[in-house]
Amino acid sequence: MTASPVVLGIESSCDETGVGLVRDGRLLGDAVATSMDEHARFGGVVPEIAARAHVHAVAPAVRAALDAAGLRRADIGAVAVTTGPGLSSALQVGVAAAKGFAFALDVPLYGVHHLAGHVAADTLEHGPLPNPCVVLIVSGGHTSLLLVRDLALDRIVHLGDTLDDAAGECFDKVARVFGLPYPGGPAIDRVARDGDPRAVAFPRALSGPRDDPYAFSFSGLKSAAARWAERTRAGGDPLPVADGAASLQEAVADVLTRKAVAACVEHDVRTLVVVGGVAANSRVRSLAQERCAAAGITLRVPPLRLCTDNGAMIAAVGDLLIKAGVAPAPLEMSIDASAPLEYASLQPVAGPSPAALAAAQGA
Repeated sequence: MTASPVVLGIESSCDETGVGLVRDGRLLGDAVATSMDEHARFGGVVPEIAARAHVHAVAPAVRAALDAAGLRRADIGAVAVTTGPGLSSALQVGVAAAKGFAFALDVPLYGVHHLAGHVAADTLEHGPLPNPCVVLIVSGGHTSLLLVRDLALDRIVHLGDTLDDAAGECFDKVARVFGLPYPGGPAIDRVARDGDPRAVAFPRALSGPRDDPYAFSFSGLKSAAARWAERTRAGGDPLPVADGAASLQEAVADVLTRKAVAACVEHDVRTLVVVGGVAANSRVRSLAQERCAAAGITLRVPPLRLCTDNGAMIAAVGDLLIKAGVAPAPLEMSIDASAPLEYASLQPVAGPSPAALAAAQGA
């Protein structure tokens, strides 16, 4: 029986350069370099700063992951890379590096959807995903409720998505209003430990009987938190940041977990998987566990280090694609910065330009 190849995964969709090595569903070694500190003074990610940081970090990160795994470059049997969605300039760096490794090592190349990577991250800790399962993706740019069957082969069904801000985006923006540092999610979580989650009655959008039961909206919550802070400061009182953070976090966790558990019950699915950067939030994790236990649903959440962007999750998708017999991508593969989540494999290929098509038609 032929041994499964070691899959090198490269993630560069935002401000983290992630590299991972996976074989047979097992993480062999990984490394993450972040440019977060360079973005902090701007209050958010600056695409060109991120791209330049990826250029400098990707080769050392690959070496670090190989060293952690006790492997050599020649041991790599396939390369998987995030091709979208994400920041265009940042994605380009990762894809260029992946193509270089695939070409130099003469191994197959796979294009991976970033969000499918977050889903696959859980398999590195808990094994294969149940078929079916409900997946809640919560991150800085995405909040989606999905029905997942075979992640490598089947189309991913969207039960609901955010209509405006993502949960992580709400945390980042409100943290800035509260005077907390970037990134806002971890800052909100830290400060909320000393606050009262019932201190401020923040709204839970789309929670009425006539609303879409699985859609999300956090724009109104963000605005409500900003207005509360403005009113409090205008009255001359010091802002009770801990209470505001705890109340905000409770509102987000309440909506996320209530809708996710309802989806499991409605679709008769016994496993909920919560992934993405906001899955690291302590209240989201604890309330999800509490509500899943009450409903008789198994909860799966990756360890904290696999919740945020990393290369291991991309390598995990590559490993699944290879096992499922999915064809590799050509070296002409391009990025898709706004790719919708439909399949785990994302291998858009750049076609001929409009000028070339016109010339061919006129020949």
